[in-house]
Amino acid sequence: MVKLLRWLSWAMGLACVAIGVYHLALGIDSVPGEAAAGATVDSRERFYNAIFLGYGLAWIWAVRQSPIPSKAVRWLAGIMLLGGVGRVLSMLVHGQPHWFQVPLTAIELVLPPVYFWLATADERRNVAR
Repeated sequence: MVKLLRWLSWAMGLACVAIGVYHLALGIDSVPGEAAAGATVDSRERFYNAIFLGYGLAWIWAVRQSPIPSKAVRWLAGIMLLGGVGRVLSMLVHGQPHWFQVPLTAIELVLPPVYFWLATADERRNVAR
């Protein structure tokens, strides 16, 4: 359980940092179908992805702690779940997005319960020692 928590947390942190850097650097050119959106949307894309990069760094910070703090894992997973709920709301209001957003939504709804379940694995292991 601890190895899975550690692996998933590292993967999440590194993926979010890479995605954040990519979108921060390319702005709206990084979003399928949005190249003509304009300066306002580009500015927003770059701003939000600086925050997303920070979100990834928060995952990396958490996984580097010993034990991995369950409270941080739960907060970070909760933020991801909230993002998935936001995507679902967008689909309900505006319809189907670009196809790539659909699997991202699924990941954002499925992974948080896994993190919630694994959150205390490292702390429990340390208590057992």
